[in-house]
Amino acid sequence: MEVFLIRVLQFMLAISILVLLHEGGHFFFSKLFGVRVEKFYLFFDPSIWKWNGSLFKFKPKNSDTTYGVGWLPLGGYCKIAGMIDESFDKEQMAQPMQPWEFRSKPAWQRLLIMIGGVLVNFLLALFIYSMVLFYWGDTYIPSKNATLGMKFNKEAKALGFQDHDILLTADGDSIKSVEWGSALSDALRSLANAEEVKVLRNGKEVTIKTPGNLDLLDMISETPAFAMPFMPSRVDSVIPGSNPDKAGIRKGDKVLAVNGVAVDSWNEITEQIGIVEDVYHSNIGQREAPLPTVKVVVQHEGAEATDTLAFQLIQMEKERLGMNLFFQNPFRDYKERHINYNFFTSFPAGIAHGAHTLASYVGDLKYVFTSKGFKSLGGFGAIGSLFPAAWDWHRFWEMTAFLSIILAFMNILPIPALDGGHVLFLIYEMVTRRKPSEDFLIKAEYVGFGLLILLMVIANLNDILRWLGYM
Repeated sequence: MEVFLIRVLQFMLAISILVLLHEGGHFFFSKLFGVRVEKFYLFFDPSIWKWNGSLFKFKPKNSDTTYGVGWLPLGGYCKIAGMIDESFDKEQMAQPMQPWEFRSKPAWQRLLIMIGGVLVNFLLALFIYSMVLFYWGDTYIPSKNATLGMKFNKEAKALGFQDHDILLTADGDSIKSVEWGSALSDALRSLANAEEVKVLRNGKEVTIKTPGNLDLLDMISETPAFAMPFMPSRVDSVIPGSNPDKAGIRKGDKVLAVNGVAVDSWNEITEQIGIVEDVYHSNIGQREAPLPTVKVVVQHEGAEATDTLAFQLIQMEKERLGMNLFFQNPFRDYKERHINYNFFTSFPAGIAHGAHTLASYVGDLKYVFTSKGFKSLGGFGAIGSLFPAAWDWHRFWEMTAFLSIILAFMNILPIPALDGGHVLFLIYEMVTRRKPSEDFLIKAEYVGFGLLILLMVIANLNDILRWLGYM
């Protein structure tokens, strides 16, 4: 429960910052051009019976704007006078046009008002990335320092990769790191798009020709995955009193086989446990049966003989089974590289990092239109799970910057009800010198708003299905 609350708090804080500053961008340009902002809200405030939906609100003296906090934490809004938006205020639009309304301003001013939020989010992301580099620097393990190399699946081996290959370059670009998380995702993305990959094999550089159009989702979702860091099968620790501990497994033991299948890495051990899981859950009635037992062949540290031991697996999160064993993490022994940035050098580095993040995100959007990509859509639960289980300011600000880029890009998409939809109609007006009718804009807003609600429902439904173990 504590982990859940920590993630919720981080998620809510990040979203609150991003929404306030996004709407602040619209607010700034509206005030700059003399347009009234009637309401400026964090979260939405739909009315419930006689209650106006506001948890808090106030209106400064001599101000046209009411500031407040709504009860529905799905974003926020800036209600601009004389603008067709999610408020669907038809009554105001039916009144004669006023000089302080959005609709009375020149198209170029309305365009700046509409892109104000997106502009703030893009600049905010670049600023946060820069300040993260300035304060913490950049610490990572270069791919060439991961001396155990990678563990490849059969599809990768068919292309010419071999276990323990150390990734060097993809189409001439260096593969920075293969650490778990975004660095590994970047490495796999590079392999997916490359036509030539260079690896270090037994001390010699080897060139491997690759298709250049591998499916990244397949590479990640396959079991085993296309390429993962090689994790040795040596036991690092055993939970005292656990089933493996009672069976006689000790720190330093090397696991040689699982259920009769030879293994030389933790990667293969997890694959074999996955097979046991699949068999165990293949019949729904077996969920009531005793948890399965695995037999492992181990070689105790310092001994030549082997031992065959058996112990029962345990139920982990949801459908997952576990061993209560921890294996050696080679990354703790690899040599790190740390780069410090001063205040001025942090900005070009932060901008480059932000641009790379945006390009990667946009490039991956093509997978949304596949069945696997559609199922991978996530809602608030999926986003919240990206935050660390313990409060970590470094990770928090990196995630906030990432979400800021996503918010900016998604908002600029040419979909009615989003900023990009308004921008599309404004560009049409500026090019043709014909303004779309208010009736058309209202209908478009309804359609766009409906699509967004549908997408939100699907994304959050995916979260629920994953939580229940059906995806």
